[in-house]
Amino acid sequence: MTNPVLDLLLQRRSVKLLAEPGPTPQQLDTILTAAIRVPDHKGLAPWRFVVFEGDGRERFGAVLADVLAKEDKEASPVRLDTERQRLMGAPVTVAVISRAKDVPGAPEWEQVLSSGAACQNLVIAASALGFGCNWVTRWFAYSPGVCAHLGLSAEERIAGFIHIGTAKERQADRKRPGLGEVVRRY
Repeated sequence: MTNPVLDLLLQRRSVKLLAEPGPTPQQLDTILTAAIRVPDHKGLAPWRFVVFEGDGRERFGAVLADVLAKEDKEASPVRLDTERQRLMGAPVTVAVISRAKDVPGAPEWEQVLSSGAACQNLVIAASALGFGCNWVTRWFAYSPGVCAHLGLSAEERIAGFIHIGTAKERQADRKRPGLGEVVRRY
């Protein structure tokens, strides 16, 4: 007997080459709703999302190039152009912002893990709808200028940028560890 959820999990693969179409507004709402259905000790919602779509991708690319030019005085014109085009390779990109709060009984680590789970649920939901995804951080997830532009507080971090679109080609699977390499029974 096959199980579509298990089949999806066993075959999930990051997709680097994405194209139109991306998710419709309703599909994106479904994806984001699935993203917030993660373990969340004390109901703190220790994550939030910034969606880049349409011309917002190009506007954010201009911000990336501007910030890079300020933070790396030796950035080449080719590198700056690469950053201007950074989000144009996918119809939709979602930034997942981790925002751990100082709350007794809810360790920061658990809140950070919840943000990672939100990223994974987002990827799985988009994949279940037939889209390709790629979860990355890159330099700009750690850039003070980019974080300031996105309005991150001192307690917030970027957990990832999830690129979503239609796969141009199927990626070859990478080598995965055998269970004997990563499992210990006690």
